Amino acid sequence: MGRTKDAIAEGLSIATAAARLSVRNRILVETIARGGHFDGALFAEFARETLRALAAEQDQAADRVTQQRKRAWGRFSDSSGTHDYRDRDTRNLRRRARQSRGVAKELRDFADDAERVDGLVAAARAAAWGDVEANLAKRLDVEGMTADADPDYATMRRARMDALRMVDLARLASQAKKRVKEQSAAASDVGSTPSDPKKSASS
Repeated sequence: MGRTKDAIAEGLSIATAAARLSVRNRILVETIARGGHFDGALFAEFARETLRALAAEQDQAADRVTQQRKRAWGRFSDSSGTHDYRDRDTRNLRRRARQSRGVAKELRDFADDAERVDGLVAAARAAAWGDVEANLAKRLDVEGMTADADPDYATMRRARMDALRMVDLARLASQAKKRVKEQSAAASDVGSTPSDPKKSASS
């Protein structure tokens, strides 16, 4: 029985972490991406829905394992694959189904406990703020980086100078040659303009 309790506790911990991640993502989307306000009641309801959905998944897993156990009963031949269970596997399958049922029950109890749900939402909100804070700090570090503080400054400076020499200066030289050609062509056109016939006759 100890092994089953430990497995249920571990499964509950994993499922709770998944629920907290889902709530954190919802908080980020609703309050940051969509510019909304933090509504504790709204996110608490979303947390309850998430916990109950996870409980339903555990019940489905238990049903699936139970069906596998029934098919394995009385089969003593060699197994042909990982999920091709035999009679010798029925005890383990029964334990797995019991564990999944236990996790489902714990998740539903969690969803019905307002204090625990509020704690989950608070933890998700803190995680969401941690993500925002880390991103802001990273952006500020990059935008406010000085040559002395940036360990990659010398390497990046060489790369920028190479880009300037190979791309920007080459482009400027090409543009300068084009302007010279255009100016020469314009000067030639002016020099070859025919004289006014009236002025030629009067002279």
